[in-house]
Amino acid sequence: MRTNKLLILFICLSTVASSQRLHMGLFGGLAAYNGDLTDKILPKKVTNGAIGLTLNYELKDQIMLRGGLTYAIVGGADRFSDKPYLVARNLAFETKIIELSAVGEYYFLNLYDRRYSPYVFGGLAVFHYNPYAYNGSTNKIFLKPLSTEGQGIAGYPDRQPYSLTQVALPFGGGVKFAINDKLRIGVELGMRKLFTDYLDDVSKNYIDVNDLLAAKGQLAVDMSYRGDELPGGNPTYPAKADERGSPANKDFYYFTGIHLTYRIGNGSGGSGFGGRRSRMGCPANVY
Repeated sequence: MRTNKLLILFICLSTVASSQRLHMGLFGGLAAYNGDLTDKILPKKVTNGAIGLTLNYELKDQIMLRGGLTYAIVGGADRFSDKPYLVARNLAFETKIIELSAVGEYYFLNLYDRRYSPYVFGGLAVFHYNPYAYNGSTNKIFLKPLSTEGQGIAGYPDRQPYSLTQVALPFGGGVKFAINDKLRIGVELGMRKLFTDYLDDVSKNYIDVNDLLAAKGQLAVDMSYRGDELPGGNPTYPAKADERGSPANKDFYYFTGIHLTYRIGNGSGGSGFGGRRSRMGCPANVY
């Protein structure tokens, strides 16, 4: 009889525990970037939205693995800068970002015992982007094929074409609140360390305008230097080696917003806050 009860308990734990530890989530919030075209945090005129889906698995009560798929748009523009020399450069860009990430979360408090807990996370991500700008006000021009800084053009061996799929290191933290035993809501900020400086298609110096014209045509010249589009702007293309961007610091992008998660399964919620909860939904005593 005891053997049968132990077998029942084992089957209950093995079939329910894994699903009880899964949390499905929805993220929504704001996305922005810092780089050569903006150095402000959440700049009002170029901050956009982000939305994502997550699947979370509890290794332990305070340790979670999280996979996420996030879609966002980030951008920047010199015309919003408070630095006159950047306004005169007059560059701009936007890009859609599709990111697949895997991170580990650590909660400083146990959300099965407490109503809220600070948490931190870090991991690995792969993202796809494709920077573009508008020619005038209507035509979307993708920038990578134009080699605006000489990427892939003969005579510039240090300017290799950049990949539109890159690796990033996501990290950040927030505070999460337990609404009940299943539903949690968090406020978080997540940064992405990048290994490219071409998220915005701006990094180094101008190349010789004749080399760019011969290799890529007039559109590439027009999109590489846009100061001549401004009223009273300098109509002369900058000299070779004049600074266009700064490679000293890599670009990065970040998300901030609300992360809502729901624990899958029909287990009991236990005795509520302040006491240890039973998440399994199995009999407490089979003897």
